[in-house]
Amino acid sequence: MITLSDLLAPLSPDWLAEPLSLTDEVLARPIELLSTDTRKLVGDDSLFVCIKGAVFDGHAYARRAYDAGCRVFVAEAVLDLPPDAIVIRVTDSRVALARMSAAFYRYPARELTVIGITGTKGKTTTALLIRHILEQNGISAGYIGSNGVQFAGKFYPTANTTPESCDLHAYLRQMADAGVKYVALEVSSQALYLNRVHGLDFPISIFTNLSPDHIGGVEHPTFEHYCACKRALFADHSTGCVIANLDDPATPGMIAGCDRIVGVSVEGEADLAARDIALFRWGSRLGVEFVCRHCGKEAAFALPLPGEYNVHNALCAAAVGLEAGLTLPQIAAAMATVAIKGRCEAVEVLSDVTFLIDYAHNGVSLRAALETLRCYDPARLICLFGSVGGRTQLRRPELGAVANELCDLAILTSDNPDFEDPEAVIADIAAAFTPDGCPYLIQPDRAEAIRLAVSQASPGDIVLLAGKGHEDYQLIRGEKVPFDERAVLHECAARLRTRL
Repeated sequence: MITLSDLLAPLSPDWLAEPLSLTDEVLARPIELLSTDTRKLVGDDSLFVCIKGAVFDGHAYARRAYDAGCRVFVAEAVLDLPPDAIVIRVTDSRVALARMSAAFYRYPARELTVIGITGTKGKTTTALLIRHILEQNGISAGYIGSNGVQFAGKFYPTANTTPESCDLHAYLRQMADAGVKYVALEVSSQALYLNRVHGLDFPISIFTNLSPDHIGGVEHPTFEHYCACKRALFADHSTGCVIANLDDPATPGMIAGCDRIVGVSVEGEADLAARDIALFRWGSRLGVEFVCRHCGKEAAFALPLPGEYNVHNALCAAAVGLEAGLTLPQIAAAMATVAIKGRCEAVEVLSDVTFLIDYAHNGVSLRAALETLRCYDPARLICLFGSVGGRTQLRRPELGAVANELCDLAILTSDNPDFEDPEAVIADIAAAFTPDGCPYLIQPDRAEAIRLAVSQASPGDIVLLAGKGHEDYQLIRGEKVPFDERAVLHECAARLRTRL
């Protein structure tokens, strides 16, 4: 049984806004549920933590929690509640939530090897490569990130790349109880900024790369702030091996002061270095081959994911495999069978056309994807994309300019328009196209746009569906409407087969 005293124990006086004056009877009160969501509270054995989000402030919902039966609250501000409410005031409710969540779930991270992965690009691919390598070699592994929570045959969707700390520790507890040994965790800059991983130690941490993203609005105020949040993973949380991409210019500043560094590189000498990199195209499938060198030994890799940038991700994942006691040949054999949802994911529609689904949703990531696909010498490079409504005004001209420069045909459509008019978003993107650049078509309905892309495709073409990636919904007027690009492509494939 977890008591209020157990949950308050990790809160030092520094984190309390006022001294505690609780009776022994109150401290002995059992707590059966810890939550930031009033919809999950079930009675007086619940504890509600008021946190401030980008849109909602939990302090404004304290009365709703009280009316649901909750009587124990953690908050930064004074709450207007009846006198039988127990309110613990703290200086930072997110820190308090993280510390209390770890205690509530009996510190599950101590029973696991948690691998923290941060960087602008490559977190999801690297994390899922790690899990695949370990699982293929008989080592139970879990994953938490943009593609949900995966372990022991279970899957849970996630609202954020890195879940809120109460959810994060709940998942870690489930994994520990299921016998999982390693967990690959995507650690976003927002997670570090908002203390979702506060108090967590990472025996293995990974830095992939850095470029401007998530700046402005409710995210990071400046690029410098974004960088500082990323660096916090290594400065404040890393307790063992730091695996770093030595080819990225931001790496020295990111890992400064770390004791044990394992470097990876495709450009020079490193602990794990790749050479003889070559792209391959097997029918509608794309990939990259390379030789990995480590401690004087070599192994040939054939990774069924396109582009040299995926070699960096593969090397980082291979470094984790070596830390787990695997050999290079074991790691190479596992990587040859990997497929990652929404990360240059190939979907078979036409045998002589490559259709790929990818999460590229800003100028940097779309440029990287398109430049990579150009290297495979497509007859034409076709890209279907849009941009999120309500908060991506700066991304839209970048996306349009990249497509205008690198595509042979662009199809502009919707991508989570939310409360914004999809045609207005598309107009912002289209404004970046020039008369002498890439021709483009407009179809706001994304399903119809995909059908249009299939109808436009010819032998040898590569068609990239960018922006949605792993997502299986469209965000429309605040509602997540079910939508899966794969299903639309499979429908197109079935229709084409009936015509043959």
